[in-house]
Amino acid sequence: MDTYTPPNASSGVRHGMVTVPTDRADAAVLSSSLNAMASVVVAPRMKPALEPLARSLRDAPVVNRDGYQYFVHGVTDGIPPLEPDVLRSVIDGINDRVDLEGVDVLIAPEAMGIHHATALSLAADVPFAVVRKRSYGFDDEIAVHQETSYGESELYLNGVDAGDRVVVIDDVYSSGGTIEAVCGALERADAEIIDVVTVLRRVDVDRPDLEHEVASVLDVRVIDGQVEVSESD
Repeated sequence: MDTYTPPNASSGVRHGMVTVPTDRADAAVLSSSLNAMASVVVAPRMKPALEPLARSLRDAPVVNRDGYQYFVHGVTDGIPPLEPDVLRSVIDGINDRVDLEGVDVLIAPEAMGIHHATALSLAADVPFAVVRKRSYGFDDEIAVHQETSYGESELYLNGVDAGDRVVVIDDVYSSGGTIEAVCGALERADAEIIDVVTVLRRVDVDRPDLEHEVASVLDVRVIDGQVEVSESD
């Protein structure tokens, strides 16, 4: 760091790296300079492992779906093709945020939670089940209704037993409708929900608070047709 010496300072007292002037005018200059330095906010650096995901999101096209600014990305739509380094970035981010020790089943809503659950299942050696959009008619099948920012449908939970320790994984936390529906079905099945995690979290939409806390890898917002990205807390 450079030593600050006020202009025309004829005398002063040195403290550490800064010479503190005794002249009032020079003291005012020093105070102004220090205040300016204190006002500078440096954005935290994103973890290198998340950069492939972040870069790909910044280039994502944005479309308008009935007034909802929707970005199109391999994580959330399967198009454009999801590159392996981006998927590795996703799994690295999820592993940093959830503890899979002792988890019995990963739960993935159809359709865009499936590929993330598949990759995580391979990495963690934990089986996964898909919450489908069609019924199989099993006696213990649980049907729930989901409402999202751009539509609504029925979901059907199978393959989860009472007492199973589960982690819910999905692509994006937007309205919270899908997560709320899936967690409701799991509670009806008497499963134990250990964690809920999404790859992305929209921070530019209004949504009600959910009973279960949702962890996310990256926060995204759409401003003037561009996707802005930051690391989630």
